[in-house]
This record gives sequence, C-alpha cells and structure tokens, in this order.
Amino acid sequence: MTGLSLEDQELRVLMDDTEEIAYDFLELDELTHAYAVSIHRSQGSEYPCVVVPLTTSSWLMLRRNLLYTAVTRAKRIVVLVGSTRALARAVRMEGAGQRYAALAERLRRGAGGVGRSGLPATRAATG
Repeated sequence: MTGLSLEDQELRVLMDDTEEIAYDFLELDELTHAYAVSIHRSQGSEYPCVVVPLTTSSWLMLRRNLLYTAVTRAKRIVVLVGSTRALARAVRMEGAGQRYAALAERLRRGAGGVGRSGLPATRAATG
C-alpha cells in the first residue's frame, strides 16, 4: 500500500515494484493478502494452495527432497511455475546428502572437551 485518500475514497497499491494501481473503496474486496514462505519454513505446515517457482537461476536449490517438501505442503492445489529443464533437474538430483559441517568437532569444542562417556576428556577426579 502506497497511499490512502479518504477524500477520493481511494487506496493505492504498488504492484511488481513498478506499477502503482488505484482502487476505489468499493473495489477493495478485489485485494487479498499473499505471502511467500520458503520451503524450509513451510516444513510441518500445510496450505490450501502452493505455488512453486522452478527456475535455473537457483540451480543449487533444485533438489528432489526440496521439491517433494514443497509439493507435499499443498492440501488441494500445487502449481509448478517455471521451466521444464529446472523441473527435470530437481527430479533427477538427490538431496544434499551428507553435510560436511564439522558438527561432531563443534559439539566437542562446545561441550568443553567432554568425551563420549560424558566425563571430561582428561582423567576424572576420584574421591
């Protein structure tokens, strides 16, 4: 929304960052909210309709597991928008697989050098 005029009974809305459209107050029922949610944020949720953009500009995100998650968020309707090349890549590519995040090492450092037994990596105190 870019403007509101009580005098003119008009609401102005910016579309696509370039086009401003004026709506008469009697036309306001034509407007509805729309939200964009990432696939990652949508996990565990369902929506009546899901629109999935599939473009080759996001080549690294074209993975089967992400496409599956996106499609299964829809309760009734899923719309795939984009290129068939991008869709084919997403279907062919397996998920990210094993991640090399050095998680085990980070956990050891964060736990102050605690070993597998839960005791400090140095000798446990007795007594």
